[in-house]
This record gives sequence, C-alpha cells and structure tokens, in this order.
Amino acid sequence: MRLLVRARAKINWTLDVLGQRPDGYHELDMLISSVTLCDQMDIREAEDLSLLLASNRHSFIPADDRNLVMRAAQTLQEAAGIRKGAEIRLHKYIPVCAGMGGGSSDAAGALMALNRLWNCRLSLEELCRIGLKIGADVPFCLHGGLCRVKGIGEQVMERPMGRSIYLITIQPGRGLSTKEVFESLHTEGINPADRPDNEAAEQALAEGHLRELVSAMGNVLEPVSVRKRPKICEALKDLRESGAIGAQMTGSGSVVFGIYPNAYRCREALEELQKKYPNARAMHTVDSGIEITEEE
Repeated sequence: MRLLVRARAKINWTLDVLGQRPDGYHELDMLISSVTLCDQMDIREAEDLSLLLASNRHSFIPADDRNLVMRAAQTLQEAAGIRKGAEIRLHKYIPVCAGMGGGSSDAAGALMALNRLWNCRLSLEELCRIGLKIGADVPFCLHGGLCRVKGIGEQVMERPMGRSIYLITIQPGRGLSTKEVFESLHTEGINPADRPDNEAAEQALAEGHLRELVSAMGNVLEPVSVRKRPKICEALKDLRESGAIGAQMTGSGSVVFGIYPNAYRCREALEELQKKYPNARAMHTVDSGIEITEEE
C-alpha cells in the first residue's frame, strides 16, 4: 500500500496567553484555521522505519528522530505495541520556524497515515492524545478546518466557517524560536490592548464577516516577535498597503498574513508583493488539515 499525504499549514486568527501553569506550559485561547499551503508525504510499506526529507534546497536526505515525523511514527509504534515499518518521503513547502505549524502538521499527517497503513484502528481522540506528546499544535492539525483551541493545545473544538478566506503570507526574515518568544513574553508581560476578542472573532468567522474579524483579531506574541524581528512590522505595513483588509502575525512568527476580500484582489496583490518578497504566497482557508489518498 502507498499513501499520499497532504499536511496543511495553519494560521492563527487569534492567540491569547491566559497565564503560565506550574509545569511551565502556558494556558492558551486561540482560533486557528487550516490553509491550502501544505507539505507532502509519500508513505509506503517497508520492513524498517525510515524518513527521507526533501526541501527546496536539498534533494532527499535522511532524517533522524529529532524530526517530528519520525518521533510521531515511533510514538505510534509504542502506543499501538507494534514494530511495523514504513518508508516516508517528506517534501517540505511550509516555511520553518514560521508560526504555521509545519512540523506539527507533518507529525499529524504521519500519525493519521500510519494509523491506516499499520491498521492500528486508533480513534481521532486517541491520536490526539499521542500527538500532544509530540507538539502542542498536533491535535489541532489532526482535526483541521477552523477550531477554537484552549489549554496547552489539548482542548480542540471544531467551529463552523462561513466562507473561504483568501490570504497572502510573507516571511520577512529569519524564523523565530517559539520557546524564545514565550520566554520573552513571560519577562515583558502582555499589554491588555493586544489581547484578541475570541468570541467576536469566532462569530465573525462563522458569519463570514471579514471587517468584524479584523476588528476582533489579535496575537499577544506579535509585539514580542516584532522587537526580535523588526522586519515583521514592515511586512505588515506592506500587506495593508497592498489592499489587505487586515494583517497580523501567525503563531510565534515570523510569518505574517494579509486578508483579502476575494481571489482576484489576492492574486493582484501577490504579483506586486513578490517584487519585494519573493517568498510571498497566496492561499485560502480549507476545512481539513490532513488529506490522504490511497494507492495500491
């Protein structure tokens, strides 16, 4: 059996940090959507477990268990009590250290696909419990679509989406370490004015009202990340000047996104933005995080 997997990136409409727990993790409240940008995996039956990684700069190279895909496969083996193998070829398209959940989405895709390949028969809830051990965004990536996510990422509640939303993303500089950003947030604190209105944003997304969404959006990590990567602020300004209704950083950065009223305006803005930002990409929201096609 051969499985072809699309593991989709995510963007944060909102990201609020409610406090820090005794174990050091942060309590979060977020609205997250899957988007069309994705990494791709080709997974086949094999005697041993192996991972080959391809990116824009490299042909296939071996990857060890520091990669979240390999960690997901090994964690699933342990949870299911099996020692079956698989050959996994991963094509990377989602930017790294970007706040778009690339590694988490890859791990989620591996869990879902290997659960089928190895006939583990684990439920989505069981896969989410396994995924949380690998990364806080993995449970969301397993659900996909639009979700309200709370706790440390374990509370995932699927929400209705009133329309597809067209976006352009830009990574204006080097990536950011999530751990480093949260450490700085803990030191610097949060300005109440930076907090999103999750309830209003959720309602706006359900009804497809973009202006109301922009008014309610917010990411408390953005000011911290801007201080570390000042080019983020410039990219946000350029997105707005290109016709974006609103613009914001996703996750802990460094990727930012702009919201456009329709596909035509999005394509028009992309052509202009790519003159300054060759890595600018157009995409839109989708209702699933992982897509798997089976071939014999």
